[in-house]
Amino acid sequence: MTAPPQPVPRDLSWIKQALQTAIELECSTLPLYLSAMFSLQVQNYNAYNQLRSIVMEEMVHMAIAANLLAAIGGTPQIKAFNVPFPTEGLPGGAEPDLKVGLAKFSRKQLKNFMRIETPEFLLRKMKRRETYPTISVFYNGIRQAILDNADAVRAAVKAGGTSNQVYDDIGLVQITYVESNDPVQAMLAGIKEILEQGEGASARSLVTLKDFELEQSHYARFAELHYGATYEEPKPAIDLTPETEHLFFKGQAVGWPVVINTLAVPSDGYAKIVALDPNAAAVTKDLMAFDAAFTATLTALDGAWNGPAAASWKTVGLSVRGIGGNPPGMIDFRVLARENITRHQVPAEIVSQLPALYPAEFEFLKTYTDLDQPVFYGPRFINVPAPVPAPVPAPAA
Repeated sequence: MTAPPQPVPRDLSWIKQALQTAIELECSTLPLYLSAMFSLQVQNYNAYNQLRSIVMEEMVHMAIAANLLAAIGGTPQIKAFNVPFPTEGLPGGAEPDLKVGLAKFSRKQLKNFMRIETPEFLLRKMKRRETYPTISVFYNGIRQAILDNADAVRAAVKAGGTSNQVYDDIGLVQITYVESNDPVQAMLAGIKEILEQGEGASARSLVTLKDFELEQSHYARFAELHYGATYEEPKPAIDLTPETEHLFFKGQAVGWPVVINTLAVPSDGYAKIVALDPNAAAVTKDLMAFDAAFTATLTALDGAWNGPAAASWKTVGLSVRGIGGNPPGMIDFRVLARENITRHQVPAEIVSQLPALYPAEFEFLKTYTDLDQPVFYGPRFINVPAPVPAPVPAPAA
């Protein structure tokens, strides 16, 4: 009889692997949220500002995970990031039954975003098992492993490593060895910031703890857009459950923005469509320009942790700011997407061929695109030099 598999020890090596996975998990949300943001016709809507603020916090969460990994002697790997969208599940084994891809702003997509960011207390009320592979459970597993290996973590931080601790004025947690300060507590503070801001607020409210200025969780901000009204505690007070959730979004009306009907990105990054498009040269140029900027941003972020220490702050700053630089940065994404890519319409005769071109993906394409209206290209977030990643098992639950 075959012996049952033995549990993987959650030691220092496991923590390093899990933190690298956390970096990839945070990176994986950026193309999803940015694709929705860049489909907005006007870029000063409440929806645009909400999405932008969430994206910036996801960047902070990625950076915190990278600092935690660097602190214990690991080497954050960012420039090879490559999640092939659409995907079932997210890095780390989170939400394995959720199929999500790059698509325009819609209530269906907002529900996916809410699913990704569901607070832990709501998951329990949905009767989801404690061991269900959600993002909050994933991070709490890392937190517990840090506590269980506290002495090894302290020793690793004291020994140091080759990667930088990155600082920027965006709320990063840094971990360095100081005799009088416990690095374990600093690492736990980093995990707490990630959990409270986005991936599962621990309180029984959708407003985060006072440590973060009573701001709303990512879940609440997506829910406001989905329900079309701001968060407001009901009076008299009622228990927040999945069934009563809509009653907590009866505040000031949140208008629905004008959305560009971008085609959800198939797994080949529009290759079959572009091959048939009479405007293929111009479309390809603009798609590749965005991909190059995305690639440059990942490379610059990787350099913040693994390049010369004296340039690390400058590198992470430029990777976000860019603005016409060489290489371009994250802020250049908006122009490259909105002013270039989304102005290219997919010819109607090609749209009519989508069922034949993508028989296995057509259901996904029609779910997240209105195929009865004019259809436009959207950014595809391809990391140009990144090799196709070999399957890597998630840290054992």
